[in-house]
Amino acid sequence: MANIRIKCAQIVQTVLEDKVFFGDLKTQIAAKDLPFANMLILTALRHWVGLNRLLNSFLNKKIPNKHRTARYLILLAMTELLFMQTAPYAVINETVKNVRQTTDLFLSRLSNAVLRQVAAQAEELRQKLAGESHLPEDFTAILSGYDAATIKQIDDCITNIPALDLSVKENPRIWAQKLSAELLPSGSLRLSANANVPLLKGYHEGAWWVQDAAAALPVLALGNVAGKKVADLCAAPGGKTAQLAAKGADIAAIDISADRLKTLQQNMQRIGFEKVQTFCADAIDFLQKTPEQFDALLLDAPCSATGTFRRHPEVLHLKTIADVQAQAMLQRQILDHCASALKIGGILVYSVCSLAQAEGEQQIKTFLEQNKNFRLIPISAAEISPFGTWNAPLITSEGFVRTLPFYHGGMDSFFICKMQRII
Repeated sequence: MANIRIKCAQIVQTVLEDKVFFGDLKTQIAAKDLPFANMLILTALRHWVGLNRLLNSFLNKKIPNKHRTARYLILLAMTELLFMQTAPYAVINETVKNVRQTTDLFLSRLSNAVLRQVAAQAEELRQKLAGESHLPEDFTAILSGYDAATIKQIDDCITNIPALDLSVKENPRIWAQKLSAELLPSGSLRLSANANVPLLKGYHEGAWWVQDAAAALPVLALGNVAGKKVADLCAAPGGKTAQLAAKGADIAAIDISADRLKTLQQNMQRIGFEKVQTFCADAIDFLQKTPEQFDALLLDAPCSATGTFRRHPEVLHLKTIADVQAQAMLQRQILDHCASALKIGGILVYSVCSLAQAEGEQQIKTFLEQNKNFRLIPISAAEISPFGTWNAPLITSEGFVRTLPFYHGGMDSFFICKMQRII
């Protein structure tokens, strides 16, 4: 796997230095190598803060910037030695060769010395890393507004591999039995992280789709949408669109990206919801220009995506307060145009997959203070838990939904609120 290890190092370097999501680089990896690369890269990114701290403790001086690929190769090798099942001799030998091939002889000898120490102390080092913070400094600043205990719990779950959650068209209890899955209070199904999606029962029949349990909650908050005209803004890849279709809504699915909208259409075809209307448009343009007023709007707004770090750990290293502020401004612009496309008495559900309160709680409090044509409707426990009780306080005192990554065995971090146009 010498070449794939070099490719993984190059990809991690691109992700962190050029601020590119790993998912956008997977086409560079051969299909046969993808399972290994996926595990290696995601594991490394989850442990990146601690691994860098550990590597620095073994170095007397910095690796020259022009040879920084060697640092990436060593860090990925440390990931294998500490958190994967690869034989140590294979990891060390291949990494030493790869470092020599891509940098120089001195650094190959350095990598050999460091990695042999890591392999010899593996258990002790694993325990050491487990007891230290995994949060990058810039990301910690995004968590302003949370108390220290909550931040510690967020930190503690960074290295956890998330389970696989599914949403079903109908009969979640029956499908939970068929798939030997856990039935969550919302009706989502939870399977182990290593489930092979295309081989699961019901995949080819379109009986269900992959969707994090937290991502399924905004549609539940809308309530009964059967026969109602609903605009699903920023809709791709279509998990919420499918939920709305399953509930009998008359849907307009809008997304600015033609490629993402094509993915949504393909997903609707597989699931059997081909009558969904789709529009490739900027959300603000659509809201301004549509002659139709809707019974409900679902705005899963563009956001920093900081709430997805369990599945996309690169966000821990890419996102900053500046990203949060930029997204909060865009969210506000879209919110300010929602009234014109919503009937009086119509419902607006706003959601973001973000940990930042500036994109959630603070955003909506400011919006309601400045927009007297909307009133807040508190979301009830019954709306988001028709199949049981959550073992975490998903609903805030204001009636918002706030999910956190350590709630109920793990879920994405969402903010959700429900409002009604009254003027």
